[in-house]
Amino acid sequence: PQRPRDCQGRLRPPCPSTSSSTSWPHRAWPCAVGGSGTLVLGSMGKTCEMGRAVVDSPLGKIEISGCEQGLHEIRLCGRKTLDPDPAEAPAPPKQLAGPEEMMEPLGQCAAWLDAYFRKPAVLQELPVPALHHPLFQQESFTRQVLWKLLQAVKFGETVSYQQLAALVGSPRAARAVGGAMRSNPVPILVPCHRVVLSSGATGNYSGGMAVKEWLLAHEGRLAGKLACGGGSRPAGASRQALRGGSTRSQAAGQD
Repeated sequence: PQRPRDCQGRLRPPCPSTSSSTSWPHRAWPCAVGGSGTLVLGSMGKTCEMGRAVVDSPLGKIEISGCEQGLHEIRLCGRKTLDPDPAEAPAPPKQLAGPEEMMEPLGQCAAWLDAYFRKPAVLQELPVPALHHPLFQQESFTRQVLWKLLQAVKFGETVSYQQLAALVGSPRAARAVGGAMRSNPVPILVPCHRVVLSSGATGNYSGGMAVKEWLLAHEGRLAGKLACGGGSRPAGASRQALRGGSTRSQAAGQD
């Protein structure tokens, strides 16, 4: 059967349908057009031997893929019925498939996702997996925007497209920032869900509006607890936009 295309038109293998705790050895697999079993990186003709794993999460199945040098993609595969106002800490992500001993970048990503969903206080103590998708291997506006977003917009914060454009020195490039968000190969880790419209409206998100709203509500609730030393904070409380921007309703937010 024909593989599904993503919004950029690249061919990607479908997520495994298994829900058991099975494993398979690392193997190469195509995650871009051409090159069966390998991923071509840039103009140097280098290739990566790819591994992947699938974890379960409050959002459904998440597939992570990469090579020994770094993470390539995070894919939100399965869909669950999402509570738009999560009141309880989610259960830890479980590995559904993949090698028992994951490549280091995949293991780091799985640990990072576990902390993101359950223990955000330790996120700053965890290494961010190296990123080795081709997009991150050569200088471009998209790469610049994604790096700035990763570095500057923290858990529980939001930023508008225009603000993010200004942060990379191109204040009139809000539309191009939106294009960069659509090209993000590692959502959640590079938090494109934290980029919202200047009006406070959610905006678009490749994972769907419900997923983006869930992520923002999840971050707002746990960020409030961190700020209050463990005290509760309503999911509808406001979050401060980056660097002096206006506060936004927690219900607002979508890539």
